[in-house]
Formats: sequence, C-alpha cells, structure tokens
Amino acid sequence: LQWLHSCELLSDGSVRGSLRYGYDGRDFLSFELGSGRFVAADGAAEITRRRWEHEGNEAERWTNYLKHE
Repeated sequence: LQWLHSCELLSDGSVRGSLRYGYDGRDFLSFELGSGRFVAADGAAEITRRRWEHEGNEAERWTNYLKHE
C-alpha cells in the first residue's frame, strides 16, 4: 500500500489538495479536495469507495487534513 497526499496554498488564501492511494504498483483510489469525492481506479477500488462514502467519515477526515495540516 502506498499513499501520497499534496496540498498547495494559493495566492487567494484557498487550499488545493489531493490524495492518492496505490496498491501493488497500481493506482487504487484518489481523493480531490475540491469535489470532496473519491474516485476508484478499478472494480476492486470501487468496493472501498462505496464503503467509505457510505460510512461518511473518510472524505471528511481527508478534507480536514488537507485543509488544516
């Protein structure tokens, strides 16, 4: 499992950020701060995306992290 997160403070004071998960050398899930949604790279990742969106806490957790940490 590998993950990469990035954020950028823009000149207007807003923040742009993203998160990417990889597994076994391939893209798995990504999260875009602007949309607040996860995007699945394949069918296996879609299962995780649906579970996380149903639970509702992963998107909120990463939104808070990317905006404030």
